[in-house]
Amino acid sequence: MVGGASNAHERQGLGTVLAPYLIGEDPTDIDAMQQRLREVGYLGARHWWIEPAFWDIKGKLAGKPVYELLGGRHCRIRAYASTGQVRRPEARVEEALARYDEGFRAIKLRVHEFDEALDVAQVRETAQAIGDKMKIGVDANQGWRVAVIADAPRWDLARAKRFADVCADAGVAWLEEPLAMDDYDAQIALRAHSRVPISGGEIHTGGLPELKMMIERGCYDIFQPDAMFTGGVAQTFEVARLCRQHGLLYTPHTWTNGIGFAVNLQLMAASGFAGDKELEYPYDPPAWVESARDGILEEPFVHRRGEIDLPTKPGLGFEIDRRALARWGTRTFAMDRVRLAVFGLRDRGLRVAREIDRSRRARREGKRASALRAR
Repeated sequence: MVGGASNAHERQGLGTVLAPYLIGEDPTDIDAMQQRLREVGYLGARHWWIEPAFWDIKGKLAGKPVYELLGGRHCRIRAYASTGQVRRPEARVEEALARYDEGFRAIKLRVHEFDEALDVAQVRETAQAIGDKMKIGVDANQGWRVAVIADAPRWDLARAKRFADVCADAGVAWLEEPLAMDDYDAQIALRAHSRVPISGGEIHTGGLPELKMMIERGCYDIFQPDAMFTGGVAQTFEVARLCRQHGLLYTPHTWTNGIGFAVNLQLMAASGFAGDKELEYPYDPPAWVESARDGILEEPFVHRRGEIDLPTKPGLGFEIDRRALARWGTRTFAMDRVRLAVFGLRDRGLRVAREIDRSRRARREGKRASALRAR
């Protein structure tokens, strides 16, 4: 499985939900896998994060990277340094200059203060210090406000408009998620007002249907869906195509872990937008560096002077470090066909389990017959 969208003890029950939908299916039939995950979603949980694993299998069987399966070619991807901490202006300038010396030519700041003046000061002073050297993006983190541990500021349209004016005057290249992710009308109003491009769309678990609606309504100038949340590779690739069709930009959100970064890197390479927009590169030392982000991978994705070399390995381009997995990982669930049969007998009884098995066999045989006729 690729990644994971569950926490702690929730993982122990996740397998019993997914396994009956996936075991015995053809993982290279992406349309069928999308349908199975949609069916799982009817139960209340959307697990799009597993869909890229099927592309990994498909690519490895074909001997090609996923970006080639999607029509892309090998290239180098320009990246922007994506920060995670909120800092005072002097510390932010020091940080930005360090990223510049490392080769980055774009950086994204994070603002998240209750006091609007502090957010404004960070942007203005950083832009004055480094605006002639680097593109600057600003993330307001309002798309999915979380206040369960500590309170968090909540922006309204008026504050978002004021801040967009500040960003425009400072020469900021884009303003990210200054409003709630589902406040579509306010997003449209802000975009009409703003002189700086507005971006967002990173964790819309409604996937393609929701993001298509947002594209058609003009919610953002730059869409940044993360395939781990927004419908997997297949749906997110279609979002990128729609962005091109509507004259909008696409660059994915990548701030999950090394696996999520790898998935979205493949999409960026295949999307045709690599020459138009930088890719997010989560990087905020000393707390968040490649060894932490990609610790489960045999080889981390390390930038070279602000650029990423695309992997040439088939599939998603990475291998899991089995020693790191054995040291740090905990297996919470295991299932195969035999275990699934036992689980079905115990959970549903012999008669129902047999009926389900017969129906599945008939469906698989019907698909094989249809495939033969199509040849």
